[in-house]
Amino acid sequence: MKIVILVAMDKELSLLLRLMKNLTELRINDTSYYSGEINGHEILVGKCGIGKVNAALNAYKIINKFEPDLVINSGVAGGVDGSLGVGTVLVADKVAYHDVWCGPGTEYGAADGFGKFFECDAKVLEVAGKLFSAEPDVKTGLICSGDRFIHLADEVRAIKESFSEAKAVDMESAAISQTCSMNGVPFAVIRVMSDTPGQGENISQYKNFWNDAPEKTFHCIERILEAL
Repeated sequence: MKIVILVAMDKELSLLLRLMKNLTELRINDTSYYSGEINGHEILVGKCGIGKVNAALNAYKIINKFEPDLVINSGVAGGVDGSLGVGTVLVADKVAYHDVWCGPGTEYGAADGFGKFFECDAKVLEVAGKLFSAEPDVKTGLICSGDRFIHLADEVRAIKESFSEAKAVDMESAAISQTCSMNGVPFAVIRVMSDTPGQGENISQYKNFWNDAPEKTFHCIERILEAL
C-alpha cells in the first residue's frame, strides 16, 4: 500500500522517521517530505503544521501529489475522558470539529456539506481491535478538533456538552479527515495522550511528556501496518 502519515510538529516527525527504512527526502513546492518503507509499505511522511488550515492545505497537496491508498494522522492529543491518561493511545473510530457551527438550521460540529462525524477507515479499526484488544492503554473512540490548545476545565465541559463521547482533542485531525473525504481517500487517526486538559495543570504535563516516550503511538502504527 501507498500510505501517507501526517504529523503536526517537528518533534513528532523526528520520532516517526526512526521507524522508516530506505529514507529519502523529497520536496513538494517548498515543503520537505520523506519517503521510505515501514513493514513493506511505501510510506510518505510529512509535517502538516499546527491547526486546521495548515493541516488541510498540506493534506490536499500531498494527496494530489502522492495519490495514497490511506492517510494516517498521528502525533499527540489531549485526553478529555477519564479513561485516557497520559501515554494512552487512541485509535479514533470517528472524528469531529468541536468549534464549527454554520448557523441556524445546521448541526453543531458539521462542516458545510458534511455530517457531524467523519468515519475512520474500517480496515484499520478492525486490525487495531484484534491487535490491542487485551491492551488497556490503547483505546478506540471519538477525537474532536479545533483551532485552540485546550487546557481549561470550562473548555473541556463545553466540548463534552456537544460531544459527550469525546475521548480526546487535537488541532488537525478533523481537517485532514474532511480533506480525505473530499478526495475519496480512506483515513485513520492514531494519537497518544500527552496531557489531560481540565484535570490539573496540563500545560506542564504536555511539556514534560516529551521527556518520556511519545513514540509509543508510532510503534502502534508500525504494528498496524505489519498486519494490513
